[in-house]
Amino acid sequence: MIKSVSVHIVTYNSEEDIKECLKAVSKQSYPLQTVVIIDNQSKDQTEEQVKEIAHLFGSKLKFVSNIQNVGFAPGHNQAIALNDTDYVLVLNPDVTIEPDYIERLVAVMEHDQHIGSATGQLLRKANREMIDSTGIVMNSARRAFDRGAGEPSVQWSESGKVFGVSGAAALYSRRMINDIDLNGEFFDGSFFAYKEDVDVAWRAALLGWEAYYDARAIAYHERGWKETSRTSQSLFVRRLSYINRYKMMYKNDTFSEWMKNIISLLSYEIASNLYFLFREPKVLVAWKTFFKELPELREKRRQLRKKITLRHHQNKSKAQ
Repeated sequence: MIKSVSVHIVTYNSEEDIKECLKAVSKQSYPLQTVVIIDNQSKDQTEEQVKEIAHLFGSKLKFVSNIQNVGFAPGHNQAIALNDTDYVLVLNPDVTIEPDYIERLVAVMEHDQHIGSATGQLLRKANREMIDSTGIVMNSARRAFDRGAGEPSVQWSESGKVFGVSGAAALYSRRMINDIDLNGEFFDGSFFAYKEDVDVAWRAALLGWEAYYDARAIAYHERGWKETSRTSQSLFVRRLSYINRYKMMYKNDTFSEWMKNIISLLSYEIASNLYFLFREPKVLVAWKTFFKELPELREKRRQLRKKITLRHHQNKSKAQ
């Protein structure tokens, strides 16, 4: 029986990209059950651009216009709740995927039920021989990076397991989505945007799920704010990127794991926060948000620890 797939796109002033993105989606070799677009109160012609090519999808296309910008993470949670497909492709509007992108990733995930997320080789649109992302890696200082970013694509021709996948073009299984959700959320809605895909990758790994990179599945990413200097990024974005890392650490980390990496962690924390204190002190105001949301974060941490303990007992029982 063929597995059902939905494509979810969250837009915000995406008029320059959405047409190209949707045209690529319409050419997928794998049959799609539905394409969901959650628009976060765009002020440009995003909706009009979608309407111009809506005929490519017929009744499969669902456009939801939010009355406010709820953010990337809540927007995708909103889309996930609108259907129950076996697989969900979370797709940025500035990404275009090759016709066999979904087909290849579904095949990989069907072959190994331990794989809960998969990505292809994301290349830069501006230079299609340069890697944008081949997955997510996280170092001992709890800093996450797009694996291979800026390197020649020929160096990344080998497929394999990775820590996590970039939310720019990520295929997630419904089984994993339902298994790792906290408070009914797959992506942490409090993140709004930035690092929500890293948070999911970390949580999924803690619960025994694996992520996979298929070098044969190709997509192209325009790449936004990360290509610019920090000073050109809005204060709002810089605060989100800064504090969401600490939210991840609070929910997913443990004291024992923290102590294993105490030297690299403290070295980075001291250097990083001294930089912000003297160069970008307004970013540190984000800690107000952290402490305001602490009760919610504490509850999510409690739920995750409970899930991890239960999973440990389940695995132990299977081994006996």
